[in-house]
Amino acid sequence: MSAIPLSTTETVEEQPVSLWRDAWYRLKRNKLAIFGLVVVLILAFTAIFGPYLTPYDYLSQDLNARNALPSMSHLFGTDDLGRDVFSRVVFGTRTAFLVAVIVTFFAVLIGLTLGAVAGFFGNPFDRAIMWLTDVTMSVPNLLLVVVINASLKSPITRWMEARYLETLNPFYRQTIWVDFILVFGSMALISWPPYARLVRAQVLSIRSRPYITAAQALGLSNWVIIKRYVVPNALGPLIVSVSAGLGTAMVLESAFSFLGVGVNPPTPSWGNMISDGLRVWQHYPHLLAAPAAVLGLASVAFSFLGDGLNDALNPRGSK
Repeated sequence: MSAIPLSTTETVEEQPVSLWRDAWYRLKRNKLAIFGLVVVLILAFTAIFGPYLTPYDYLSQDLNARNALPSMSHLFGTDDLGRDVFSRVVFGTRTAFLVAVIVTFFAVLIGLTLGAVAGFFGNPFDRAIMWLTDVTMSVPNLLLVVVINASLKSPITRWMEARYLETLNPFYRQTIWVDFILVFGSMALISWPPYARLVRAQVLSIRSRPYITAAQALGLSNWVIIKRYVVPNALGPLIVSVSAGLGTAMVLESAFSFLGVGVNPPTPSWGNMISDGLRVWQHYPHLLAAPAAVLGLASVAFSFLGDGLNDALNPRGSK
C-alpha cells in the first residue's frame, strides 16, 4: 500500500517577535549608534585590560625624557615628570569607567526605587519624593560636591591615619579610596533625580493598564506587582537614559577632577590630566590634547549610542 503524501501546504507557526531582537535589528541600521557602541566597547576593554598592556607604569618616571613629544617610544609623549602620557590616559580610562559605572548604578538604583514608589502609590509619597527631587536639582552640582568633599574628606583621612598608627596596616595609608568613595557618593546624590522623574512618569502610565488591574484583582501585593509588572515595563526609556548618563558621569568626574574636588593625583584621571596640560599647553600641547580628545570621543560615543537606543526602543518616536 502506497504512503499518502504529506500536504505541501502545511501551516508554519509564526515565531513571536522579540522586543530586544527587533530593537537590535533597528540599532544595527543606525551607523552612528554602531560607531558609538564600538567606541564604548573599546573603552570598556581598555578600562579592564589596558593597564596590563601599556608599555610603562603610569607612575614610572624618566627625568631624562621630560616633556618629550609624541614618538614611537611614547605615543602621546611624556609629562613634566617624564611619565608616559599614553599609559596615564589608558589608566585614566579605568578611573573614568569605574566612576561612571558605579555612580550610574547607584543613581539608577535610588531613582528607580523612589520613582516607582512615587508613581505607583501616589500621595503622600509622590508629593514628598518629588519635593526631595526638586530640592536636590535646585542645589548647584559643584557646590554640593565641594561641600561633601570639604566636610568629609579631612575627618575620614584623620581617622584612617589614626587607624594606621594603631595597626600599622598599609591599607589605611591608601587615601585614594577616600577620593573614590566621596566622588561616588557625591555624584550619585546629584545624579538620581532625572531617573526618578523618568521612572515616575512611566509608572503613572503603566499603573492604569488592564494587566495591573488584573494582578490587583488576583490579590498580588503591591510590591510583587511593582517588581514583576511595573518595573520591567518601565526599563526601555530607563536604558536609554542610562546610556547617556554614563557619558555624563564621565564628563562630571573629569570636570570635578579638573577643579580639584574629584580624584586627586597621582591617580590618573582625564580631568586632572587636562588641568595639568592646560598650564603648559602653549609649549606642550600634547599634554592637553591627548586626554581632552579621549574624553571628547567618549562623550560623543555615549551620545550616539543613547540616541540610537532611543530610536531602537521607541520606534514610534523616531523619525
